[in-house]
Amino acid sequence: MKKGLVIKSTGSWYHVLQDDGTELTCRIRGKLRMDDIKSTNPVAVGDIVILDEENVIVDIEQRKNYIIRKASNLSKQSHIIAANVDQAVLIATVNYPVTTTVFIDRFLAAAEAYRIPVSLIFNKTDRYNEDEMLQVNEMKKIYEKIGYPVYKVSVKKDPDIDSIKELFKNKITVVAGHSGVGKSTLINRLEPEIHLKTAEISDSHQTGKHTTTFAEMHRLSFGGYIIDTPGIRGFGLYHIEKNELYHYFREIFSYSKNCRYNNCQHVNEPGCAVKEAVEKGDIALSRYNSYLNIYFDDNTKYR
Repeated sequence: MKKGLVIKSTGSWYHVLQDDGTELTCRIRGKLRMDDIKSTNPVAVGDIVILDEENVIVDIEQRKNYIIRKASNLSKQSHIIAANVDQAVLIATVNYPVTTTVFIDRFLAAAEAYRIPVSLIFNKTDRYNEDEMLQVNEMKKIYEKIGYPVYKVSVKKDPDIDSIKELFKNKITVVAGHSGVGKSTLINRLEPEIHLKTAEISDSHQTGKHTTTFAEMHRLSFGGYIIDTPGIRGFGLYHIEKNELYHYFREIFSYSKNCRYNNCQHVNEPGCAVKEAVEKGDIALSRYNSYLNIYFDDNTKYR
């Protein structure tokens, strides 16, 4: 038996990197696939796997964390975006294409559930008009106030992205976002030797075109690894307790300690300190609306 790190998943085949630097193309054992029928991908990029003599994946070491979402495939329940990461970076654009605050907050909640630090990068600042830049600045204030590092850049045009490079140095980072927000362009700027394919967004619909089909991990020459992921259209939360949802909204959790009732869900209970904070402007209305959006979402997969 031998170990390896999964650096690419194509659905049927997995590229596994061994300690000596050799890369193997492996399948998974049939029983292993059946053991995890609740997931579209029983093995994810970032997993440490055990291989037999024929280079078949027979087991997965326990994950320290993972980013998971509800699968779009109705016959399954979840999809693991990446495993065993040090941090996540969510790339967002207020236009070209639009990234909603609900999408951002769903991703942040999923990361909070597994204690994965997240940084936000608002990209394409070179394309925004005055109103759009005001929107970026307002969102930057909201997320920085609750402790998320936020960067404003034009990955394509800015001559210097050293501050962004420092963010990735010596860490295993999963990069996520809608198609067209600039994930592949960012990775190419950080590590030009990778040569990822990029594509312009659709002019008619202002939506991105998928250039990354499968998740893949790349080594960075200045230290660390970056996991490129396919664009995500929607982000359904998976495998959380409904009555604990507010734990994954930092500021809501903080104010919840002052609620009249210990089991307050911050929806319509009397003496709710969270709703009071929203009314005073201490909690951003967009964040509270995202919380309610998830809380009442029939598609959220609760435990």
